[in-house]
Amino acid sequence: MDMMDESFWTDVDFVRQKLSPNAHSFIISKTLTERAVLEFGAQHGLDVVTVIPSFVVGPFICPKFPGSVRTSLALVLGNQSEYSFLLNFSMVHVDDVARAHIFLLEYPDAKGRYNCSSDTISLEKLSEFLGGKYPEFPIPLPESMGEIKGMKCPGLSSKKLLETGFEFKNGVEEMFDGAIQCC
Repeated sequence: MDMMDESFWTDVDFVRQKLSPNAHSFIISKTLTERAVLEFGAQHGLDVVTVIPSFVVGPFICPKFPGSVRTSLALVLGNQSEYSFLLNFSMVHVDDVARAHIFLLEYPDAKGRYNCSSDTISLEKLSEFLGGKYPEFPIPLPESMGEIKGMKCPGLSSKKLLETGFEFKNGVEEMFDGAIQCC
């Protein structure tokens, strides 16, 4: 499976055609806003840096269940309609996203876009991990995940961010421990 770097942009027309209005309004607004802020910065001589996280997973303090956490926990919650989003699932811990923002703010050579994603995992591997780590939940067996169909997205490469000296401090275990404890 290929990896996407910062040269890749969301295809807004594709998203409009293929995703539900609830999903596409969020994705499209993020894409158009990022393009606009980068263009504004270029036109006005401003150094603009953007951080593009994959699915943000981990503990949360908001009163509403964050969409990325809900989707990441689809196997735990039994939300079969969301399993296809996890076929090749790129994710990052919420604390690492915050740390990346601060790091790039303080990094004197920061320029342009930076992907922020620490882990990419297949649906089968996620099922295996969750089933082993949380036996109290009825996690579907990895063998049954091969039947799930959908678009398998490429992973999100954080090579540019890592080359600045940034280091991720949290992995898959910390992401899911934090998310599940908050639930």
